[in-house]
Amino acid sequence: MIKIGNYNLEYPLVLAPMEDVTDISFRKICKKLGADIVFTEFVNAEGLKRNHSKTQKKMLFDEDERPIIVQIYGENVNSMVTAAKIVEQLKPDMIDINAGCWVKKIANRGAGAGLLLCPDKLENMVKAVVDAVSIPVSVKTRIGWDLNSINILENAVKIQNAGAKLLSLHCRTRSQGHSGEPDWSWINKVKEVISIPVILNGGLMSIDDIIKAKITTNSDGLMIARGAIGQPWIFKIAKKYLNTGSYQDISLDERFDILFQHLDLAFQYKQEWGLVEFRKYYSGYLKGLFNSSQVRQQLMHLKDLNEIKQLLNTYFNDLKSHQKEN
Repeated sequence: MIKIGNYNLEYPLVLAPMEDVTDISFRKICKKLGADIVFTEFVNAEGLKRNHSKTQKKMLFDEDERPIIVQIYGENVNSMVTAAKIVEQLKPDMIDINAGCWVKKIANRGAGAGLLLCPDKLENMVKAVVDAVSIPVSVKTRIGWDLNSINILENAVKIQNAGAKLLSLHCRTRSQGHSGEPDWSWINKVKEVISIPVILNGGLMSIDDIIKAKITTNSDGLMIARGAIGQPWIFKIAKKYLNTGSYQDISLDERFDILFQHLDLAFQYKQEWGLVEFRKYYSGYLKGLFNSSQVRQQLMHLKDLNEIKQLLNTYFNDLKSHQKEN
């Protein structure tokens, strides 16, 4: 059981924080399809200190997204404290400290996964943020900087001692990025040294991965990242499995219904720019469908919502006809 604010959740499915992905429209779709907890995109502490409007927008959310966690990142402890206080004013259900981002421009300056090289600094940062705000604090991290410096057991203890209420663990090192197989065995090892809940992250790309992670680890929940991009219905399928022990794939009708809902939300919150950003989702939504590559190429050039919907409706009808013929 995990307590997030006023919510008690039994083995939650969590939407991971992803830059330029987990905006409000994507979060709402994932929440509707079964995500129990959603994270915002990464929010830069220095950007919040400078009142940068684009940074501020990343932490905004609607009440129907709860429980929601706002993730902040930075290398300076004082800046992280200031950012946490700013975030607290919005009253999210939890504030998360990013100690796992592997991207060089972040990690190499000491933020994100760069904190893994300085366990004492990580502990001090977590404690400073915990002491500065009244809402609970969590940490998302990795097992270590590289395979020769895996220090997650030490870091997990420090994170708990600093007052964090939840740990999300991406079971790869910083040097691995998204490559190679994650080592989920670290979940059970971490569970042996701390008592706060531990969420498994890394490598959950399909329902088969989710089933394997649930069966083979003692995780307190599962965090899905890239596996949700373009197929947010993975939450619906996974929730069905967790509740009943069985599942079934969604139908073509459901897939397009979700696609249209997501499109409408993207336009509602970001207008034409939302439709441009949406292009990254087409490959997932249309993956494996007959003649999808040609349709995707056409979609990449459209900025008008009605034109996009007209093309997708035509394609949907073609697919239904193709199904009948086969």
